[in-house]
Amino acid sequence: MAEVSAGRRAADAGIVRARPRDLEPVLALLGQASLPGDGVAEHFENFLVAREGERIVGAVGWERYGQSALLLRSLVVAPAHRRWGLGQALTERLLEEARAQGVRRVFLLTETAAGFFPRFGFKPLRRDEADPTVRRSVEFTTACPDSAVCLRLDL
Repeated sequence: MAEVSAGRRAADAGIVRARPRDLEPVLALLGQASLPGDGVAEHFENFLVAREGERIVGAVGWERYGQSALLLRSLVVAPAHRRWGLGQALTERLLEEARAQGVRRVFLLTETAAGFFPRFGFKPLRRDEADPTVRRSVEFTTACPDSAVCLRLDL
């Protein structure tokens, strides 16, 4: 399997639905990026992965809350595959699926990527202004510290 060079693009990695056997590689990728894995297994049916061959080089997931709210979580890209649009491609694909499912609001918490998400239309808000059902998630209650920035996107 060829390594990805700096000149490659996100289109070079296939973004597909995660399979159950992808859970451990995704958790490892999250661990390498110091991102929480809490709650991932419980929502893994809602994960997308980026593959290069059989190797997982990126992932993103969501948790659905009610008819209209979604929590974007666990966006991660392997270090060697950063800066070629894979995080953007994963986020765009997740948002396409959210729109197709009738989701009206997407929330997220981040400690490191608050500058990344505004390009999709996300805006900061206070944590206590997030949808009450989303605030009961593991991400909001235990996985992410109070210092994490809360963002919202209206679709």
